[in-house]
Amino acid sequence: MKLKKLICIVMVSVLGVLSFAGCAKKQDEKKTETSSEASTQEASAQVFAMDTYMNLKAYGKNAQKAVDDAKSEIERLDQLWSAVDKNSEIYQLNQKKKMKVSDETLELIEFAKKKSKESNDAFDISIYPIVELWGFPTQKYRVPSDSEIQKLLKNVNSQKIKINKKTNVVTLEKNMKIDLGGIAKGYTSQRIAKIYKKDGVKSGVISLGGNVQAIGTKTDGSRWKVGVQSPDDTESMIGAYEAADEAVITSGAYERYFEKDGKTYHHIIDPATGKPSEKDLKSVTIISKNGTLSDTLSTTLFVMGKDKAISYWKEHSKEFNMILVDENNKVYISQGIKDHFSSDSDFTVIKK
Repeated sequence: MKLKKLICIVMVSVLGVLSFAGCAKKQDEKKTETSSEASTQEASAQVFAMDTYMNLKAYGKNAQKAVDDAKSEIERLDQLWSAVDKNSEIYQLNQKKKMKVSDETLELIEFAKKKSKESNDAFDISIYPIVELWGFPTQKYRVPSDSEIQKLLKNVNSQKIKINKKTNVVTLEKNMKIDLGGIAKGYTSQRIAKIYKKDGVKSGVISLGGNVQAIGTKTDGSRWKVGVQSPDDTESMIGAYEAADEAVITSGAYERYFEKDGKTYHHIIDPATGKPSEKDLKSVTIISKNGTLSDTLSTTLFVMGKDKAISYWKEHSKEFNMILVDENNKVYISQGIKDHFSSDSDFTVIKK
């Protein structure tokens, strides 16, 4: 398997002390300088969780506290949702089929069911047994037979997951297993954004294995520049988006894959076929204020394919924006981001 980051952050240096024109008392100048220095104090950390490296960066007088609190939250959520950790809620739920879960787990499962229904099941968290069949969780890859796939495919239907919101009890069908991997990092980045703001941090950026969450703007007031990687070349970008207080999340066929007999098999499984999606998109980037939504839709629209993805955006344009790269390397962006997207190549703006 090869793991490639789909998004990289281009960080422009931040001014350490703001300059002010005009005359003032020395005492006032000292206070201003101290205040400016505090606002640009930097703290950073790297965490390995949810099967990826996560980079945290924060600016401000409480930057270190925000980063420390974020690390603790990442570790807590990772322990809740790992599909392979025997102590996690998801692992235990998959074994027991019925149990009381935390508020966060209930919220994610409910959100996933809603988006699955909206997308005609292009996104489905109950696809996990088939993902296991292909060997992606263990890296013991194999190409299963059609009969093996069909046997498990009949159990894939997240609408059959029962949720009792009063008791927080979730019930799965007998042969059903779920995985929140296609949605968890987006939720996590959103939670970290809230933690930053609670700790008084108004400027920061989070990269969770390629998922980028911008907190406010940079300390100089400019937007964070997020480079969107080319699907065919890890060393080049198809363009850059200037983000402010939003999530920028990409899914692509080349994130995780293996090769067998000259053919490449990627990890984004189409719930309709039980096989890696073979639609006409190479990558999908979703931009929204909601990290959970961005993470979910990046996979969903990839499975849908270009035409259905565009139609879906037109119906939900107030919720998110997108950058699509099709099989011919043509780039399409939704009109809501045209003022903040740039590229050396031609791109098409999709209008409502």
